[in-house]
Amino acid sequence: QVQLVESGGGLVQAGGSLRLSCAASGRTFSSYAMGWFRQAPGKEREFVAASDWSGGVTTYADSVKGRFTISRDNAKNTVYLQMNSLKLEDTAVYYCAAHTNFYRLRNGVVGSWGQGTQVTVSS
Repeated sequence: QVQLVESGGGLVQAGGSLRLSCAASGRTFSSYAMGWFRQAPGKEREFVAASDWSGGVTTYADSVKGRFTISRDNAKNTVYLQMNSLKLEDTAVYYCAAHTNFYRLRNGVVGSWGQGTQVTVSS
């Protein structure tokens, strides 16, 4: 298992940007697919984005495609989520997630979760 710690959440106006970071412990970070999920109040947790071990293959939920970018730095054991053109409906707790299999992660099978970081988009 890998331990995950998110940071970078906060309050931002609609149309603004935020970058979330997720720092992972352990020496095998580069063997994990990494992803981001989110959960809005009263809603189920949903997939946002995922990256394979190299960062060369990524996938996004339709709701964030073109606005969010997932990237990773294996030398720093960190994955990022750059969020641009934020909308009110992006307000949620964002969770970092890891799994050794990219396709299972994309389908919501998660081996390790972070504790979450709150993103609030205001009008």
